[in-house]
Amino acid sequence: MTAPTDPTDAGDPSATAQSPNAVRDARLVGIMARVARADREAFAALYRATSATLFGQVLRINRDRGHAEEVLQEVYVTVWKQAATYDPRQAQPLTWLTTIARHRAIDSLRRGASQPVTISRFGGLDDPEGGGEEGAGDLLAHLPSDAPGPLDLLDDSSRALSLERCMSALSGEQRSSLALAYYQGLSHAEVAEHMHQPLGTVKSWVRRGLQSLRACLDRASERLGSMGRVA
Repeated sequence: MTAPTDPTDAGDPSATAQSPNAVRDARLVGIMARVARADREAFAALYRATSATLFGQVLRINRDRGHAEEVLQEVYVTVWKQAATYDPRQAQPLTWLTTIARHRAIDSLRRGASQPVTISRFGGLDDPEGGGEEGAGDLLAHLPSDAPGPLDLLDDSSRALSLERCMSALSGEQRSSLALAYYQGLSHAEVAEHMHQPLGTVKSWVRRGLQSLRACLDRASERLGSMGRVA
């Protein structure tokens, strides 16, 4: 008498069809549903599962680690407040979270660009009355030399805003496929699996999306260049 066989040993397709990404996404969908019901334990689980990925996305846009950490906190506050609006039929959880993270990071650049920091050569950290060269030297010593300046931030902000506008002009399928391929680093086959679409269709979305995006960014670059020449 033979022992009953495990379905996985029998080659049951349903037991092996799900990829690690599909398993992760299904788990995140369940967690998001609980977060939408104000489940704090689920929210903590969501943070543990996604914070490293989202922090990396924020750092790609805002290179200041301290600012990036603040942005990440804002991202999860937004997620907590808007979890009930998430629809798994529209996007995978990580795609939805990454979009929020990108928008918050771009917003942080705009805020930084609108608040330039100035340095007076007549005052310093240990000289509140001013008038001391030593104090000014101390203040300069507290500024990292490799940090982007206000003009750098303004330039980054302008480019990020242009990218956001150009992305918004694409179709929803093109935006989703490009986000998965270039912001999450998925292969075309993985993108197709994520979106439940044929591989050829996804490749077409990515190719046409890139063509439209490049043309739009070229036009934006020309406009920024003309503004610089006028200035």
